[in-house]
Amino acid sequence: MKPVKPAMHAVRIRQVVAWISFLVMTCWGTMAIVFSNLSTVLRIGVATTFGIAALVSVMLPQRNGGKLICFSSVFAVVLAWWLVLPPSNFRDWQPDVATLPCATVTGSVVTLHKIRNCDYRTENDYIVRHYDKTFDLGSLRSMDLFLVDWGLPHMAHTMLSFGFGNDEYVCFSIETRKKKGEEYSSIRGFFKQYELTYVVADERDVVRLRANYRKGEDVYLYRLNATPELIRMVFMDYLRSVNKLNEQPEWYNALTANCTTDIWKHIVPYYPKATFDWRILASGHAAEKAYELGTIDQTSSFQELKRLSLINERSKAADRVPAYSRAIRAGLPGFESGRRAP
Repeated sequence: MKPVKPAMHAVRIRQVVAWISFLVMTCWGTMAIVFSNLSTVLRIGVATTFGIAALVSVMLPQRNGGKLICFSSVFAVVLAWWLVLPPSNFRDWQPDVATLPCATVTGSVVTLHKIRNCDYRTENDYIVRHYDKTFDLGSLRSMDLFLVDWGLPHMAHTMLSFGFGNDEYVCFSIETRKKKGEEYSSIRGFFKQYELTYVVADERDVVRLRANYRKGEDVYLYRLNATPELIRMVFMDYLRSVNKLNEQPEWYNALTANCTTDIWKHIVPYYPKATFDWRILASGHAAEKAYELGTIDQTSSFQELKRLSLINERSKAADRVPAYSRAIRAGLPGFESGRRAP
């Protein structure tokens, strides 16, 4: 009897793995249908049909892998449908994301079109404004990280801002492109519910919105130590994505295509030290990773640096100040007090 036990144990392990796989795949397929853009009636009908088909497939007599073939076929139909769902640039968008930015590059001169600069009265009451601006790449001097803690453990919104001469900054916020009346859902973010958008904005827009007008959001600002060559390559990589989205829309994905994973994708080709680890997914720890890499100020502990880098009060005090970007940076660790970054 002793030689039989290991074999029975292996069979049980395979059975457990098979059932876990079945449950995970069934739950995923059901949610993919429920969170799809099909009509309510179709979603309920198709999700119910898929669930019944999955259940029937595992109730079949076990012969020559029949259960596996039957269930795999049912799941493959749902997966194939989901994979070919096309993103679009033509929906009834919310006003703040209705206009896509773009860039033209001529030699060392870059013109950013449709830089957003909303005038906020409250978080949801605003006037959408855009402007075009031309920058000389030779005056590109800095790259800063904004980290926005919005209340979820280990998660945060991240933005990169690029600084040019004369204290001119342009901020890139990688976000969901929501339709009118649509709210963000972390769960729906895994199921092709939102298109991806790169908001190219004045800091008085995307930073003030989060620090001054949204409740429960803490905004931290860190100067990234990077060479001019690296800053320029990352900036140009951003512009390529901005222009590409005008022609080829993409889906946002809460795991693989979001505000932090896409920042990492822009940086890692030019800075291989930024290896992938769990903090790329747990974006609330992104600044901690940057600290370990030595790319943000290290004159104090990380906890002290984080405390000193909170800018909400600075932002509120500088709410209508023309030199907003300079005001929120003055005296922060890693920044020259009141002067341009080197």
